[in-house]
Amino acid sequence: MTIDRPVAEPATAVDLPPAARQNIFLYLGLLIVLLAFGSPSGGLIDIPISFLLKNRLHLTAHEVANFRLVTAIPLYLSFVFGFVRDKWNPLGLRDRGFMLLFGGISALLYLVFAFTPMSYGTLLMAIVVLTVSFLFVSSAQNGLTSVIGQQHAMTGQVSAVWNVFLSIPTVAALLMGGSLSGLLEKQNPDQAILILFLVGAAIMAVVGLYGLWRPKEVFDNIRIESGARPLQDLARLLRHRPIYPALLIWLLWNFAPGSTTPLQYHLQNTLHATDAQWGQWNAIFAASFIPTFIVYGLLCRAIPLKRLLFWGTVLAVPQMVPLLFINTMTQALIAAVPIGLMGGLATGAYLDLIMRSCPRGLQGTTLMMSNSLYFVVVRFGDVLGTNLYDRYGGFTVCVIAITAVYALILPALLLVPKHLVATADGQASDFAK
Repeated sequence: MTIDRPVAEPATAVDLPPAARQNIFLYLGLLIVLLAFGSPSGGLIDIPISFLLKNRLHLTAHEVANFRLVTAIPLYLSFVFGFVRDKWNPLGLRDRGFMLLFGGISALLYLVFAFTPMSYGTLLMAIVVLTVSFLFVSSAQNGLTSVIGQQHAMTGQVSAVWNVFLSIPTVAALLMGGSLSGLLEKQNPDQAILILFLVGAAIMAVVGLYGLWRPKEVFDNIRIESGARPLQDLARLLRHRPIYPALLIWLLWNFAPGSTTPLQYHLQNTLHATDAQWGQWNAIFAASFIPTFIVYGLLCRAIPLKRLLFWGTVLAVPQMVPLLFINTMTQALIAAVPIGLMGGLATGAYLDLIMRSCPRGLQGTTLMMSNSLYFVVVRFGDVLGTNLYDRYGGFTVCVIAITAVYALILPALLLVPKHLVATADGQASDFAK
């Protein structure tokens, strides 16, 4: 077993040959797929649990939103796990060590909770503990992906690959999650959790084994960027101005009040969607991002990020407006296509910007900081949207709120350092200065 060691740090980013890039994308893509399926807050696990809370425990929309708010506490602290990733080298294998160690721990935890009698309280505790273990593996994937994107001047292509491979299991999990929820309706809650958590254990065991694989195209082409002492690195992170506009844009993009719980209750209570149809809507929505992710991966090699950020945002601002014109579930499923297509370029560009903004040696911290921010704004946006939905008795107010927040991204783009977005993939030489 080869131990990853630091190598000499070149002055500029290196654009790899196409064959090497493709092998790297395949390695990262497979890892992203596995983690998307194994996440306790991901679609395959999260959707059946949300239906279990709604249909079997008879929680209201507000109570489901509060459950998600509490179970996401470790996710709000994702940056801590990213910082641990940047400073710790478990088993002398760095990111692969995190996969081996915490992939195995997560699998064992899934097994323990699979055979634990479930109540509201024990289910809440299970999700919190599982999320803590899972975040160590997630931080390794986030940090490794960002380092590769930065060091080889391909943050745009990495963003596109990341989003495409993340969308594929998301779509599958949504379709299976909704259908699985229907099947689990025939089981008692303990049996339902047993099935779900055994699936999670199997997936995380595979993630642990994945850490044994060391493709040379991935690990021989990156350098270890050793940082200073922890407190000095934290100070350097706080002084690194490029991360602030990138994270502000990410905050605005993901603060979509009403796009989760209120939308589910609107489609199911007003348009009479089944559990499977709710899963289908989300699957169509997620799948519709993929074509524009692929387009972004092609455009980012020829067009500077500045232009992609602007036009991606212009397309994204009215993303949720089609929901104002639907009266049936069939119309909702059709509307999910343009809604998804309108968000792909923006998502690709914003993740590209975050990776370019990372200070050297703190990529894991920065990416997991964006992860923290994502879950904070999504969960609190969900609570705000639920309150708006309950107070005004309809989903229209949520669409108006989402559109207004998205419009604020346009002036936020003016805060992005010009040098960071002036080039296309393969041209930038120093993203992190």
